[in-house]
Amino acid sequence: MTKRKPLLIGQSDFRRFRLDGGYYVDKSLFIQEVIELSMYVMLIPRPRRFGKTLNLSMLRYFFEKHEPSRRELFSGLAIQDTDLFEQHQGRYPVIYLTFKEQKALSWKSLLRLLGDLIQTEFLRHRYVLDADILAGPEKRYFETILGGQAKAEDYSQALRNLSAYLSLYHDEDVVILIDEYDTPIQSGYLNGYYAEVLNFMRNLLSGGLKDNEYLYRGVITGILRVAKESIFSSLNNLGVYTMLSQEFNTTFGFTENEVKAMLDYCDLREKYDDVARWYDGYLFGGEVIYNPWSVLNYVTSKDKRFRPYWLNTGSTELIDRLVTRGGTELRMELEQLLAGEPIIRSVYDSIVMQDLDRRDNLVWSFLLFSGYLKVTEHLYEDEYKLAIPNQEVTQIYRHLIRTWFEEKVTVPQLETMLTALEQGDVRLFENMLRVVVTEVMSYHDLSGSPEKVYQALVLGMLVWLSPKYEIRTNRESGYGRYDMMFKPKPFLSEGGGTQRGIILEFKRVDEDQKPETVLEDALKQINDRAYTTELEAAGITDILRLAVVFRGKKFWLKQGE
Repeated sequence: MTKRKPLLIGQSDFRRFRLDGGYYVDKSLFIQEVIELSMYVMLIPRPRRFGKTLNLSMLRYFFEKHEPSRRELFSGLAIQDTDLFEQHQGRYPVIYLTFKEQKALSWKSLLRLLGDLIQTEFLRHRYVLDADILAGPEKRYFETILGGQAKAEDYSQALRNLSAYLSLYHDEDVVILIDEYDTPIQSGYLNGYYAEVLNFMRNLLSGGLKDNEYLYRGVITGILRVAKESIFSSLNNLGVYTMLSQEFNTTFGFTENEVKAMLDYCDLREKYDDVARWYDGYLFGGEVIYNPWSVLNYVTSKDKRFRPYWLNTGSTELIDRLVTRGGTELRMELEQLLAGEPIIRSVYDSIVMQDLDRRDNLVWSFLLFSGYLKVTEHLYEDEYKLAIPNQEVTQIYRHLIRTWFEEKVTVPQLETMLTALEQGDVRLFENMLRVVVTEVMSYHDLSGSPEKVYQALVLGMLVWLSPKYEIRTNRESGYGRYDMMFKPKPFLSEGGGTQRGIILEFKRVDEDQKPETVLEDALKQINDRAYTTELEAAGITDILRLAVVFRGKKFWLKQGE
């Protein structure tokens, strides 16, 4: 019986991965795409844990001139069957820097880390210094880097100078690979030294990649495309390939066929639908992509439970900061997304991080390119329809909203209120909701459209019900559009689930109106427009009809027949 290859998690060194005999999802045609593209320098932003470091490591071991040969690492991979393999494998000197751990609380500390990283790469190429081919100033510069006495301006010229030295030694152009270039920039943004780190990274990258006569190819990965004006100024040989681009659309993450093949390999094909619900939903250049980190963690778990594995792999500090800073409109839209409703927003594929503090509309682009949203439809120009990708990311947003409410309301209060609604105890639900509205209404303001504010408030509190219900808002049913519906999910396990559907209609009470009259009108609208049609079509006959009407912070509630 053939021994099954292990599924290796967290191994981002391609050579180590291949030597350890791990199950490898073949991404080697990435190499062909890099060679055949007309751009000398490629920036490829993708979300964290989507295989960026492993793929760049693969490029390094393919291109790098090395004795003994590393061609055996590519045995059986698709790139070996191309004409490019013999021409390019093991031909070029390579500079490889990964910035994924370059984070610090101060610029002084970060500069020390950056210097150590650059020093390590110079040490890897010390043979150039030992060959005694450098002129006096070049040799002194090399020795300054090795000795750790260099200044910021010395380090910022490292890519330009080292590529010149390597090209002189090997008589060949150089490949420059930069992984997670934006990690130190995000650290600077969060810790108050954004200007310093941006200036350093601009000089470092431009020096190595702009008009560098010694460059064969440059590949840069990160999460965001930091705006060209702020870091890639005048880099006229740069091609940017975001998740909206068709180039490299299957290189990072797993495709549907790759996931199915892995599940077959592990005798888990019957779990495909659940794996898709939890971990797919990303669209890269029109291709459906699965979160590779989460799929691997699920497949290798002993209990085979679906969890938000990706959530626990990195800090969400920047996401929390941007989203919680937003006002009522942003929170209402997040709650709309949690209800399964898409939103329409402009998407900007380059971001000046300082603008994140001034322009709330950039939050949606940031969430998209960081992997917290997906594009469901391109409408026109820069307008897109956006939605939450999958169940795993839904858990992240649920946690955010739960945190907001827990600042004002205790968990037992919310649990009591939600249990009352589930069990049809309308009076208890009304009393608890009145307490919550009084304590939380500052969370939402009543400017603009107050009906939507109340609707968002209730929806935000009821996210706890979503494992049992499909929560829908503003959908057509019967002869109109209901405000909010809770449709029971199919019976999932013994003794679980519920078969009670809930319809809520929200209306404002003007100063010249009586609340009782508006309540009756709202309940009449539920019946006259047959809002219960969708529930009844699903075989649900136990339906709770509720009207919620309000004037400012005062509200009234009534159950319909």
